[in-house]
Parts: sequence; C-alpha cells; structure tokens
Amino acid sequence: MSFLHWWREGTPQGKKALVAASLGWMLDSFDVMLYALVLPDLMVALSLDRVTSGSLQSAMLLAAAAGGLFFGVISDRYGRRRALMWSVLLYSIFTAACGFATSALQLGVFRVLLGLGMGGEWASGATLVSESWPDKHRGKALAFMQSSWAIGYALATLTQWVVREVLGYDWRMVFFVGILPALLTLWVRRNVEESPLWTRQRSSRQKASLGQLMSGPLVGVTLALALMNSCTLFAYWGFNTWVPAYLRTPIDRGGIGLSNDTMSLLVFMNNVGTWCGYVTFGFISDAIGRKRTYIGYLVAAAVLVWAYTSVSQVWALLALGPIASFFATGHFSGFGTVTAEIFPTAIRGTAQGFTYNIGRVASAFAPTLVGSVADKHGFPAALSISAGMFVVATLCWLAIPETRGRSIE
Repeated sequence: MSFLHWWREGTPQGKKALVAASLGWMLDSFDVMLYALVLPDLMVALSLDRVTSGSLQSAMLLAAAAGGLFFGVISDRYGRRRALMWSVLLYSIFTAACGFATSALQLGVFRVLLGLGMGGEWASGATLVSESWPDKHRGKALAFMQSSWAIGYALATLTQWVVREVLGYDWRMVFFVGILPALLTLWVRRNVEESPLWTRQRSSRQKASLGQLMSGPLVGVTLALALMNSCTLFAYWGFNTWVPAYLRTPIDRGGIGLSNDTMSLLVFMNNVGTWCGYVTFGFISDAIGRKRTYIGYLVAAAVLVWAYTSVSQVWALLALGPIASFFATGHFSGFGTVTAEIFPTAIRGTAQGFTYNIGRVASAFAPTLVGSVADKHGFPAALSISAGMFVVATLCWLAIPETRGRSIE
C-alpha cells in the first residue's frame, strides 16, 4: 500500500477542498511569520523595544482569536467556502499594508486587521476539509493541511533572505510580497464547492449557537480542548516569535550573535522538522488513536524545547531544532480532527473557531511575556517557558476522549 493511497480514495471536490485550505493556511503562515523574521531590523527602523515588539505580536494574536470566532460563526451561517475566501483576502491586504508603516501605532493597526483574517482561515479551512474526507482518512487530510504552515514559514524565510540579501531591498519590500496570497481567492471561487454536509445541514434550518458549547454534555470537553490548545499555542508563539531574534541578537545583548544567513538556515531546517511532524501525526493518529499520539508528542516537545534553550553551538541548534519542531508543532495536526469528531455539523465551525481561538487569546500574551522575561533573565529562561506549557497541555488530555473512528455524519 503506497504512502498516498488515501489520496486516491478522496473525491475530486474533497481534493480541491484540501488543496484550497492547505494553500490558505500555507500563505497565512507566510504572511504572519514575516514579522518574526524581520523583527530585528523592524525594531531598529521604528525604534521598538522588546516589550513593544512582543505587544504588537500579542495584539495580532488577540485579533486572530476574534477573527477565528467571527469566521467560525460565518462559516456555519454562510458557508465554509465564503469564509475561507474572505479571510485570505483580509490577511493578504493588511500584510502588504505593514510595509507602509512608519510608527508602532500604524504597524499595530495593520497587524490587528491582518490577525482577523489569519484567525478566520483556520476555522473555515479545517471545517471544510473535515467535512470533505472519509472518517478513516480525516486525520491524514488535516495533517497535510496543517503541514502547509511549515511550508509557508519556510517560504517566508527564503523570501526575506532573497529580498534582503540577494536583491538588497529593506524590510518593507518583504511585507509587500505578502499581497500575493490574495490571488488564491480567485482560484477558490472558480474551483472549490461548498461542503456537502454544510449544504444538507443548512436545508434543515438548524442554527449554530455558542451557548450549545457551554451547556449540557459538551461543556466539559469544550473547556478541556480550549485549555489544552491555549497551552500549546502559548508555547508556540512564545517560542517562535523570539527564536529568530534570539539567534541574531549579539552575545553582549543576550543572544547568540549569528548572521542573518545562519539564522535563516536554522529556521528553515526547523520548519523541515515541523512539516514532518505535522504529516506523521496524521498517519500515527489514524493508526493508534488521537489521544495516545497527542500525549506522546506533547511530552517529547516539553523535553526537546527545554534542551534547545540549553545549547548555543550552531551544530547543536541544527541537530536539535528540527527534532524539537517535529514534536512541538506536529501535534497541531490533530486539533482539527478531534474537534470535528466531537462536535455536530450545525455548530462545527463555531466550535472549532471557539476552542482554537480561545487558545489564541491566551497565546496573545506569550510574545509580550517572553520578551519581558528575556529582558530581565535572558532568552534561554524566557524561551523555556514553552516547555512548561507543554506539560500543562498534556494534563488536559485527562478530560478529552478518544475520537478515532467516529463518523461526523
């Protein structure tokens, strides 16, 4: 049986839905992570300190949480496809707008508007893919969708290197490239059909309600999922917002003092590990279950992220980075699968938007907190906070059931 046998069992529209959601998530990552990659130069150009720089990222994440909640409801009421297109268009326009910023306030406004679109893309895309693939392959399909985040981050790394090091432009041109994802909406509009499950549910006139998540039998698992994702997203954004700056900051200012070329290589290789982790999670969780796979990844992430913050040699960072990224981000492939298999169609988009984006609210404080701790105690101590959050996330699985094999019909 070939590695991609599951792909051949998908419907033509299911495949198009997966391609659309994957490209949307990849380009979402591309646009959002440009900020972290140009942050050292941005801080100099706009006279930003670490706390302000972290606060701007935090504001974007809070906006992403609001966008995820909003577009989750939109996807339940007006369709997964429409919500996907609108969110991609929003984050593309305002990524490019960041290149025009001349002050922290202007940059903050553009980042907030970008965040609204960023938050909406995952909620609508994950729901569309969940409802377009058979139960036995849902984990794999969502894993490939999630893996596109690593591709987007790697492309952002290459883009900023080419624009700045090869072509000689400054950080503004890096942001201008971020308008390109808007072209995806044209393809989605012409080629992607609406989720058949959503279409059938709409004809039944069932309405989504946030209150359905916070009452009755769903309230316990809703809260557990929201808390678990809060911890993992806090760990992700606290770590990845500052790793490029940590690698490039001079030694006398608390960093490692690497060149932009070396930093770009290390971040690129980390994303190779991330992509492998995303994809592998889907195959493992379809084989042995969501719960055991999730717990295994989270425990390994706690150990390896702590180890990464404890070394400074380039060879050690190059060896540990991809492995740590494999586990520390690969588990995100499972979140859309688990939530799709727990919540019914009428509230699935709302539920996925709520549980995922409550996590974004919590994670919004991560860049600011890590930046503040880095100022007082150094980058290694600040970045190791992420390891502790993975431990807390593992404990949340005591209240989350196994869902492998559940039908979402």
